[in-house]
Amino acid sequence: HVQLVESGGGLVQAGGPLRLSCAASGRTLTSYAMGWFRRAPGKDREFVAAIRWSGDRTYYADSVKGRFTISRDNAKTTVYLQMNSLKPEDTAVYYCATRQTPISVGWTATTTRGYGYWGQGTQVTVSS
Repeated sequence: HVQLVESGGGLVQAGGPLRLSCAASGRTLTSYAMGWFRRAPGKDREFVAAIRWSGDRTYYADSVKGRFTISRDNAKTTVYLQMNSLKPEDTAVYYCATRQTPISVGWTATTTRGYGYWGQGTQVTVSS
């Protein structure tokens, strides 16, 4: 079983930065991709960013491009989300996810079904 623990959430003023971390542990640490999703009050969970371990390819939602950066550590057990120029509409619970099976044809980084394990989430609140 894989455990994911997010940290780094909190309250920040609009325009400020925040850095989220997601630490993976458990029976297997063979991550093929990790991603961040978020759920704002009254809305569905939406894709934010993802990174593939092979080649470090990254993916971003249009709403965060140029403001957010996803990265990972060399041990491949922690993924980060650097969030800059935060806006009130970025307020949400942010969830980390990991895919522990090889990526197959047809896999998409932007959908929840592309991942098998999820963290409990960390709250990010951006005040105006």
